[in-house]
Amino acid sequence: MEPFSYLKRVNHTAFLFPGQGSQHVGMAGELVEHYPTARAALEEADAVLGFALSRLMLDGPETELTDTINAQPALMAASMAAMRALEAEMGEAASGAGAGVFVAGHSMGEYTALVAAGSISYADGLRLVRERGRLMKLAGDRAPGRMAAVLGLEEAQVAEVCARVSSDGFIVQVANDNCPGQLVISGDAAGMAAAMAALTAAGARKVAPLAVSIAAHSPLMQPAAAALRTAIAQTAILPPQAPVVGNTTATLLTTVEAIRDELNSQLTDSVRWTASIQHLASAGVTTFVEIGAGEVLTGLVKRIARDANRVTVKDVKGVRAYVATLR
Repeated sequence: MEPFSYLKRVNHTAFLFPGQGSQHVGMAGELVEHYPTARAALEEADAVLGFALSRLMLDGPETELTDTINAQPALMAASMAAMRALEAEMGEAASGAGAGVFVAGHSMGEYTALVAAGSISYADGLRLVRERGRLMKLAGDRAPGRMAAVLGLEEAQVAEVCARVSSDGFIVQVANDNCPGQLVISGDAAGMAAAMAALTAAGARKVAPLAVSIAAHSPLMQPAAAALRTAIAQTAILPPQAPVVGNTTATLLTTVEAIRDELNSQLTDSVRWTASIQHLASAGVTTFVEIGAGEVLTGLVKRIARDANRVTVKDVKGVRAYVATLR
């Protein structure tokens, strides 16, 4: 298993990996045109999964790409293509000892972070997130749920409303604490309806349902989490060679046991992204580098750690611009 060699080159940096929602047709397309190693990353994904994921990533259709069973491995492959492009561009500059280097990923992106840290192999990571997507889709079909963005309230306020609604026998909880004033809640239809009304009454600037039928990071994902536990148990996991900040605890995952516990609880527990970025900033991180499709996490970091440097590596320009800062 590899951690990527550029992790040894940088200092006081956190590499961030996006989760679902950042996928789009054409992602990694420019990278695979310019870097043979990036193309090889997508070809490896095709071989591991047994179908042309790369064609779906590059050409669509979008409806098929956004299906959770495809979106999750596609996002990992896009991040892997960007990581391989970084290594190709850095060449000998990738040697040397780095200090204060961390990795983290948002939701499904946490699996990519573990690949980058050398804890899980790329092939095993692809198989895990493909299975994760399949099980989430199955759980959503059997017990449909809803998710909604909540803007303008603090996490404690939203959590209190969700707890109050849940005490009446409904299912609803904070799914993502993305940044101050931007949260996502998740649960069953009745619980979500009650919580959305209560949050609007509590002064939320906006409560907007998301176009999903899967209640991710809620108890409705328990059947998926139970089945995924078997796949996680059968996967070889090594201690990370770069510190990983976990979604559900917002603390460092330094042992194999901690990583397994995190992955086993992640589907049903909240993504504490605000606290994760705050933890990284307090540990001395001054530069956050988002690697892969989109720039969602870059925008969230801007709201959490305003003084930090923010970099997006999703295309050739981004790769070259970031490497230039390291020379």
